[in-house]
Amino acid sequence: MNVLFLCTGNSCRSILAEATFNALAPQGWHAISAGSQPTGTVHPRSLALLAREGISTQGYQSKSWHDLAVTPDIVITVCGSAAGETCPAYLGQAIRAHWGVDDPAKATGSDAEIDAAFMQAYRKLRERIEALLALPLDRLANDKALLAQALIEIGKR
Repeated sequence: MNVLFLCTGNSCRSILAEATFNALAPQGWHAISAGSQPTGTVHPRSLALLAREGISTQGYQSKSWHDLAVTPDIVITVCGSAAGETCPAYLGQAIRAHWGVDDPAKATGSDAEIDAAFMQAYRKLRERIEALLALPLDRLANDKALLAQALIEIGKR
């Protein structure tokens, strides 16, 4: 199963989710990420946070949803609902869910406050990813309606 984590810029949240998912996922499950309007660079604080958490940062890049190497089975938007942010809509037959997370790239304040915003986004995403991976994935992979409902419920956490 290919899981696409999608947001606008593909520099923070979707990269954090992609890397975390790939570090934790069982064989047969793989994450990719993309943006509807990619910034072209991965935010340095995202890479630093992943490295501190012991998650590989190799090969992650900001890219457009038009440049995907595989077709996703699942699309999870991670745009926050705050600040009037609009999540992209992905067209296709993929299962869709929304796991809104505020954009840490828009955080202001001291370095410590900005780092805290990145950590908050990471923790929320990791909690949701761990919840997904704790489900009976073999059974859910064959029951798309049940998987879709589980993804929606996880996004409400």
